[in-house]
Amino acid sequence: MEQIKITVNGKEIVGNKGETILNIAAKNGIEIPNLCYNENLKIYGACGLCLVEGEGMPKLMRACATVAADGAVYSTQTDRVVKARKIALELLMSDHEGDCVAPCHLNCPARTDIQGYVKQIALGNDREAVRIIKEKIPIPASIGRVCPHPCESNCRRRLVEEPLSIAYLKAFAADRDLASDAPYTPEVAVNSGKSVAIIGGGPAGLSAAYYLRLAGHSVTVYDAMPEMGGMLRYGIPEYRLPKAVLKKEVDAIAKLGVTMKNNVKIGKDVSFNEIRTGADAVLVTVGAWKGSSVGCKGEELDGVLSGIDFLREVNMGNIPDIGKNVAVVGGGNTAMDACRTAVRCGAENVYVIYRRTRAEAPAEDIEIEEAIEEGVQFLFLTNPDEIIGENGKVKEIKLQIMELGEPDASGRRKPVPVEGEFKTLNVDTVISAIGQRCAPAGLETIELTSRGTIIADETTGMTNLDGVFAAGDATNRGASIAIDAIAEANKAARAINAYLLGMPMDFRKPYYSKKNVTAEMLADREKKTRAVMSVKAPEERNKCFDAVINGFTEEQARDEAKRCLECGCHDFAECKLIRYANEDVITPERLAGKKHSCFKEQRLVTIERDQGKCILCNLCVRTCKEEAKQGILGLVGRGFKTVIKPEFDNPETVAVCKDCHKCADLCPTGALKILG
Repeated sequence: MEQIKITVNGKEIVGNKGETILNIAAKNGIEIPNLCYNENLKIYGACGLCLVEGEGMPKLMRACATVAADGAVYSTQTDRVVKARKIALELLMSDHEGDCVAPCHLNCPARTDIQGYVKQIALGNDREAVRIIKEKIPIPASIGRVCPHPCESNCRRRLVEEPLSIAYLKAFAADRDLASDAPYTPEVAVNSGKSVAIIGGGPAGLSAAYYLRLAGHSVTVYDAMPEMGGMLRYGIPEYRLPKAVLKKEVDAIAKLGVTMKNNVKIGKDVSFNEIRTGADAVLVTVGAWKGSSVGCKGEELDGVLSGIDFLREVNMGNIPDIGKNVAVVGGGNTAMDACRTAVRCGAENVYVIYRRTRAEAPAEDIEIEEAIEEGVQFLFLTNPDEIIGENGKVKEIKLQIMELGEPDASGRRKPVPVEGEFKTLNVDTVISAIGQRCAPAGLETIELTSRGTIIADETTGMTNLDGVFAAGDATNRGASIAIDAIAEANKAARAINAYLLGMPMDFRKPYYSKKNVTAEMLADREKKTRAVMSVKAPEERNKCFDAVINGFTEEQARDEAKRCLECGCHDFAECKLIRYANEDVITPERLAGKKHSCFKEQRLVTIERDQGKCILCNLCVRTCKEEAKQGILGLVGRGFKTVIKPEFDNPETVAVCKDCHKCADLCPTGALKILG
């Protein structure tokens, strides 16, 4: 057969005379985007993605339907081609009705594949579940116990009855894996010859160390405290996170080859400049260890503590003398940790002072409930006006009675004082748990915000110093939840890896298709009660620091995982449409209009067809006719109303369809799903 030469994107390649541009390019390892082409089927040319521009040719051509001309020069990346392909993708995505990933995934700051690991737990594959989790969270047993699980607030199961218990399922799988004879250990890449110093061994520092070590870099973590773990170790009470669990996960990271150095204070034991000059890159994850003050007269008295300091001392085994009457100021989870810890330290009367109502309190409802069960008294709509002392020691706290006024910038109704109304409590200790701040001692050359946090690029974590990155509570907006710190560390680790290898750090937020689902659309789902984990009785748990929760039984965990609706697309990893959609920045909403009707049907016997994901590429129709020789599928209707429908007219056809699956194998968008 006569051969010809053509040039595609600057590369000269060889093909046979009479072949299409797309065919020749594919045989030479050049991918021209396409959704409706298959070399075994007749040319169709429907998707409009395979456009190329020929040198000296006035019009764009479809590479799948255009026979290549000998000596021709083609490009898939000219401005005209990119613009046309982008419009074609935006048109397709504007009519695409499907979830690329599950809503829980989108609400997880670390973007864990929740649907993936929950399915593995349901199947009894705990090790595989942990492998999936550790792609984003290297300390799942710890995080599963303390995360306030924003993922659960976006779980679609809540539209049926209650969301999945995602966080506890994570802890269950991780605990089982840690207790096994061979816990999951990822493979470490070949040594890169590059070194990274991480300052701070909390959740952010540990996470970054894990991923950078897996990439083959030499990693050393410096921490000021006696043990690694940061706030997980020194800020979370033992009854919520047993330190033996955290230690196992820290040890697993160390076993990968991460060097860990404790009791090292920057600016005292070693200078920041020494660390910087001794490594190819530095990541600062020093956290936020300074508690915010109460902000009223008398806060300098002996007996006024910050929540962070109080919890740290208790976790280090230094139980402070807090007396019998304790007031905790704040309504967040740190305040709950402080008040419940005060009970365990022997206080007889523990009060929580919060200026808003319970409905506005940021603490998890279960934390408030368990605190009440343990005897904590909540004084909502009160605010410290003055801490009164005697001989320099706290004696009383005077509270201003509050009421809710108009909403403030956060959207919550602003608490305002009720003029002339006060309440006084006899107290021995006042614990301030209203926030925490970063105090980056020894890091004076790093540029800070007006709030004292490190200015770090939101995408890469890069600071004002070349090769110096930052992540976690010490950056930008300040302290948040541990999973946020881990998410930032993941991004910083990826950026540091690119920096060390001389690769670009232009990380773009991925585009996902999302589906609007209502409770009515899930009305046919069987209602299954959320698994309830047993906990120790209040009168037992408030006297010690033993773990409050008893954990899921295996039966509970498997059944709970089976409640998952599997919202995300089954074919996401192989979907050509979403891969092409993320090669450029697209804005399908600008072309939004009337959508095709969306429905699912299972008339293909063992295949579910989702009309919302169908792009009418016709691959399924053509392969059924040309390859399977059945013609079961066909286009029905004309124009905008066109849909693909099956036609079963005899038992033999049904039997063939049951075992064929050729159409599902070729579908480029996940519109066809093999059942069973």
